[in-house]
Amino acid sequence: MQPILEVKNLVKTFKLSKKQQKIEKTNTKVRVAVNDLSFNVYEGEIYGLLGPNGAGKTTTLRIISTLIKKDSGEVKVNGYDISKEQSKVRSQIGFLTSELKLDDFFTPNYLFDYFSHLHGVPEDVIEKRKQELFDKFGISEFKEVKVSDLSSGMKQKVSLVISVVHDPKFIIFDEPTNGLDVITAKTVIDFLVALKEAGKTVILSTHIFSLVERICDRVGVIIDGALIFEEPMSTFSEPNSLEERFFLEYAKVKGDLA
Repeated sequence: MQPILEVKNLVKTFKLSKKQQKIEKTNTKVRVAVNDLSFNVYEGEIYGLLGPNGAGKTTTLRIISTLIKKDSGEVKVNGYDISKEQSKVRSQIGFLTSELKLDDFFTPNYLFDYFSHLHGVPEDVIEKRKQELFDKFGISEFKEVKVSDLSSGMKQKVSLVISVVHDPKFIIFDEPTNGLDVITAKTVIDFLVALKEAGKTVILSTHIFSLVERICDRVGVIIDGALIFEEPMSTFSEPNSLEERFFLEYAKVKGDLA
């Protein structure tokens, strides 16, 4: 089976300022965020990228999404190289991050139209898709309310909807349930499952074991920017749970948790 995402020997480093070195209590001038990372994601699956905060998950997803440049390695989305064919890559993907900030002045209705036009979505498709997504996420009654007046949960719903205005084949979610109440989080999770059922491919980063166990087909565990292990979720069952395996491998890399 041909992977829809191919990541090979990916490396990304960041230079540390003197202030950052002082905060982190290190003399190291360069931080390795992604360290020779390789994995594939196949069509129609939900792939979970699991790891603690600072593991390199967000950096990896931002590179895949063409938002930041890699140092070295190769990444292809549906056969398109992220460095050489950025516009084609962007047409294939939807990207949602909890760090996405919507302009407070605009309304959900305006933002949906703006990003639809940006992606070249035909006019007749825009209205149909807007109605479908706004109704699904309960946005319709708030469509003319400025972002500044929306709840945090509603802002996340609007962000999610905007990330898929162009009906992408491959959707990237960075910590999709971060900061959400349980009702909104369930809506987002149900939507991820619905995307898979519609034949879409999803990669999500998270530090939540239960989310991975509930919806992912495979999981890759990343610590200090490196892939520690990768397994189908069918591999795990009590007492050999994903959480048990994670902390076993974490201790090997980082030492005892105590």
